Amino acid sequence: MLMEMIAACVLSFAVTAVLGRWIILPALRRLKAGQEIRDVGPKWHASKAGTPTMGGLMFIAGIAAAILIAGWRGMAAGNLTHFYLFLFASVFGVIGFLDDYEKVKRHQNLGLTAIQKFLLQLAAAILFLMLMRLEGHITPHLYVPFLNVDLSLSWPVYMVFSAFVIVGAVNAVNITDGLDGLAASVSVPVALFYVTAAAWWGVTQMGVFAGAVLGGLLAFLLFNAHPAKVFMGDTGSLFLGGAVAGMAFAIDLPLILIPVGIVYIIETLSDILQVAYFKLTHGKRIFKMAPIHHHFEMCGWNEVKIVTVFTAVSAVFCALALMGVITLQG
Repeated sequence: MLMEMIAACVLSFAVTAVLGRWIILPALRRLKAGQEIRDVGPKWHASKAGTPTMGGLMFIAGIAAAILIAGWRGMAAGNLTHFYLFLFASVFGVIGFLDDYEKVKRHQNLGLTAIQKFLLQLAAAILFLMLMRLEGHITPHLYVPFLNVDLSLSWPVYMVFSAFVIVGAVNAVNITDGLDGLAASVSVPVALFYVTAAAWWGVTQMGVFAGAVLGGLLAFLLFNAHPAKVFMGDTGSLFLGGAVAGMAFAIDLPLILIPVGIVYIIETLSDILQVAYFKLTHGKRIFKMAPIHHHFEMCGWNEVKIVTVFTAVSAVFCALALMGVITLQG
């Protein structure tokens, strides 16, 4: 069981690194799939203009190869959990790809409209939840980590609530992807949490998927760490968000997203608070810039320091979440 998870991690790392170095990154450069930088961002980000985007294709390909190879025994036995998770995350990846494509084609940092993305994401979330229910992976109960409280809901209420949780989580990861290596780095402890939880509970196929995500992210950081040679784009960030959210539902613990996704949540809340306060006060701001990683940039922190601190915060909260999972299992 554990060996399959480790194999998935190693395979995903290797495939992502090789494809990224020799095929995908050169192809993105030839296609001139460069990122456009928004005028409202930090001025020094202008130097990033033209950096290839859609780099998430690297780890998506690596994860696909890893789950097919390392997870073949489970698939042969009829356990398709890892395949469902990959398919679900890939739907969000396709939405992100369409968004990235529009940005590259129009040479501006605006792709699909907000309502288009929301409706597509909501439809994907609902279909995933229906599949998870049919497969018996989810129940209409919300376990509150650390409080040992189990909230029972009706199926309609649970499905609506969960669909919005998924869409919110996916977009929170997307918002976090604003600095070189930030989204990938803070997601490494998250993926490691899911690997450990899967091993602890004996959920092999989900562990295979989580291991593949972990390996893919580590390899992607070879290209995405500061100074970034490529950005994951919405292709990668929406896929990653789908993976993070999907795995929480695969272990039937959607509220575990609160501790493991603490950085995503803080980033999103900072953006919401900034916009709301700006409108209420007719122009005043809480932060120098939002999301909050830009605030720290404006305070003089360099990108490496921000990524390091945010990743440390993610690691601490993932460790706390793991303690809660172990306590629950016990």
